[in-house]
Amino acid sequence: MKKLFFILLQIVIGTAALFAQTTTLQERLGYSKETKLLIIHADDLGVAHSENAASTTAMEKGVVNSASIMVPCPWFPEIAAYARRRPAADFGLHLTLTSEWKHLKWGPVSLRDKVPGLINKNGFFYESVDSLYKTATVAEVEMELRAQIERAKQFGIDPTHLDSHMGALFGRSDFLKVLINLGREYKIPVMLGKFFFQALGVNVDSVVNNRDVLLDMIYIASPEDYKKGMKEYYTRVLKSVQPGVNCLILHAAYDNDEMRAVTIDHPDYGSAWRQADFDFFTSEECRQLLKDQSIKLITWREIRDKLLR
Repeated sequence: MKKLFFILLQIVIGTAALFAQTTTLQERLGYSKETKLLIIHADDLGVAHSENAASTTAMEKGVVNSASIMVPCPWFPEIAAYARRRPAADFGLHLTLTSEWKHLKWGPVSLRDKVPGLINKNGFFYESVDSLYKTATVAEVEMELRAQIERAKQFGIDPTHLDSHMGALFGRSDFLKVLINLGREYKIPVMLGKFFFQALGVNVDSVVNNRDVLLDMIYIASPEDYKKGMKEYYTRVLKSVQPGVNCLILHAAYDNDEMRAVTIDHPDYGSAWRQADFDFFTSEECRQLLKDQSIKLITWREIRDKLLR
C-alpha cells in the first residue's frame, strides 16, 4: 500500500509539472487560451507633479489601469498619499538606479556611504545605464532595491509588481537575478518578458520557475514611433495584440512649464511625448479600439493575488 501511494504521488507530481509547462499564463489566471489580456501601464509616477496628475487622471477617466512609482523621486510623497487613499488601485514600483534628466536629480534611498558604486561625484544616481554598470556591485544594487521596496511599504503603498526604470535591471543577468529573487521574497510579480533573457543570452529555464510571471509581449514606443505619431503607433499596437498576457507601457504627463523644465534638452520621452500618451489613453477612440479588438484589461494586482498570494 505504501509503495502504491508513492507511485500515485509521483504520477500526480509529474502531471502537475506537465500541466505547469503546457498551461498558458492566461489559463493559470482563469481565462481561456484565446483571451487577449492587456495591462495598460503608466511609468515614472513620482518624478513630477505633472506626471502624477496626468497619470492618475488617465487611471480615473481613461483606460490606464496600472502604474509604477519611483520611490527616490521628489514627488513620491504625493503619489504615495494618493495610493493610500485608493488601496484597490494598481501601483507597482519602478525601481530606480538612474537619474537621467538635466536639472532634476535624485539619489539613493540607502545611505550614500553604503552604496558608493551607485552614485556620481555629486551624490546622485548616474544619468546612463552604462555608467551604472561600470561601478555598481550586485550587493549595492540589492541593498538599494530593498530600501526602495521598504520605503514604499513604510509610506503605505501595497506594491502589485516590480519593474525597472530605463531597463537598468534587465541589461545584466546578475542584476536581473537580484530583481527576480526580491520579487519571490516579497511575493510580488516582476515585469518579465521572454526577450529579456534572449537579449542577455540566458536560458530562461535556468532563471525563471513556474511561479514567476513571464509576459507574452511588452510594448513600448520608440523615438521613431513618436516621430511617426503616437496615435498611429498605439492604434497599430492594439490591433496587433494576440492572445496571452501583454503589457503596454506609456508615460503620461501634461505638456506644461513644469514638465518642459524637467525634460529640457531631452526630446525622447519628453513633455510633448507624455502629453500625446495622455491624450490617446483618455480618448474615446482608444476605448473603442479595445472593444473592437476584444481586448480584456487585467491588472498586476489580479495577477499577484491569483498566482502569488
